[in-house]
Amino acid sequence: MSKLNIPLRRVDDSQVLKDKVYDALKEAITSMDIYAQAESPKLDERRLAEELGVSRTPVREALSRLEQEGLVQTIPRRGAFVVRKSKKQILELICVWAALEGMAARLATKHATNEELASLRKLFATFDDSDGARAHIDEYSQTNIDFHQSIMQLSKCDLLMQLAEDLFVHMRSIRSQTIKERDRAAQSIIDHMRIIEALEKRDTDLAERLVREHALNLGEHVNAYVEYLK
Repeated sequence: MSKLNIPLRRVDDSQVLKDKVYDALKEAITSMDIYAQAESPKLDERRLAEELGVSRTPVREALSRLEQEGLVQTIPRRGAFVVRKSKKQILELICVWAALEGMAARLATKHATNEELASLRKLFATFDDSDGARAHIDEYSQTNIDFHQSIMQLSKCDLLMQLAEDLFVHMRSIRSQTIKERDRAAQSIIDHMRIIEALEKRDTDLAERLVREHALNLGEHVNAYVEYLK
């Protein structure tokens, strides 16, 4: 199994360790590309404790909390691993995300300010065309993720954002991986610009439909071409 290999910020002993260690580990897992490797990344308690500058007890407690949330799985005699979803689970997750993000776009046309909507266009200022996205694919991948998070936030619906957060870890990772496949970045830019235009025009029905279709197209790609999910 692959070991966790991501930077972790040290935790000050004077802080409330349980929450701080939990927050640090969740942030680290959220930033991972879970599906960039063939196996679930292993979480080594001893190494995590050393990198965080704490004892193993708060790390163990944080891992237990993350396991309750479905982000970590502990396998007897093998250790703790970041959870990877099956292909079927990812497809179901994308369907739910499509519904949530579509509603978020609908709400954004009603509640977001002009300045907030304009900020979406600014995200892509450095990517004039698909060639720019291809040339800087890692940077574009992060911008792509920021775009979809922003739509959720512009809904200004706390419950919707809370529900979406539970799906975000796997949506982020699968988007990061698939944006590099079959020239999806080029179509992504086209889709995003159409979505932004619909939002700026306050075209509620169109914005909701475009966002939902954009997510469902990701599902079609995963179903047809992603062989690294079982």
